[in-house]
Amino acid sequence: MRMIGLIGGMSWESSAEYYRLLNKGTRARLGASASARCLLWSFDFAEIEALQHAGDWSRLTERMVDAAQRLEAAGADLLLICTNTVHRMAHDVQSAVAIPLIHIADPTAERIVTAGFRKVGLLGTAFTMEHDFYKGRLTERHGLEVIVPDDEDRATVHRIIYDELVAGRIRPSSREAYRAVIARIVDAGAQAMILGCTEIMMLVGQEDSPVPIFDTTAIHAAAALDQALATDRSIDEAQGTTTLASVKSASFSETPY
Repeated sequence: MRMIGLIGGMSWESSAEYYRLLNKGTRARLGASASARCLLWSFDFAEIEALQHAGDWSRLTERMVDAAQRLEAAGADLLLICTNTVHRMAHDVQSAVAIPLIHIADPTAERIVTAGFRKVGLLGTAFTMEHDFYKGRLTERHGLEVIVPDDEDRATVHRIIYDELVAGRIRPSSREAYRAVIARIVDAGAQAMILGCTEIMMLVGQEDSPVPIFDTTAIHAAAALDQALATDRSIDEAQGTTTLASVKSASFSETPY
């Protein structure tokens, strides 16, 4: 099994879920006593959050590149950025290392396309919902039409992520708020929903949506295991695009699609 490098701590709540999913998946594939080979570089999210809301993306890029290079030097064979928002600097991170970075949007989009959907709703931080680094990749690379909440709903989704979920707070009232946002996006034509923030799966799941939900955290972890356990030839082929057509083979009960 190849060594998986994790750029985490954004927040540690979702990083803990990545660790759980990677180990659960390794056990399912390799046997009861097997566990994932991984390295974790964990940031203090308070510092990252401050830079995000200050719009200081250049300093954030420097920090992500530094973390990626440290993980590569420590022996990582592939990289995950354990958050959707920080994929804003995914290109810079990939350019700074020789090992492949699995972009969280790619295996998610591949799952959606394989399931036969083309029009999807997107929940995430305001940065993910409003900036083009994520929506544009889904559209330009994978042909998806992306629907985001209106201004008021985007503010609600963003606030709950930063004020509650990153602190591990799960409130029934917030679950109801997310359910209402999802319902309005479905009314606008969404055939499926992307949980485009790695903490959202703590709050809502398939039972909260009238259309299929695609949890980026579980899908991303499954894609990492596909690559970590792939043959040398498969790895060589995957390095050119940093995306994997084989993600559909992953078996996580948390992700039905």
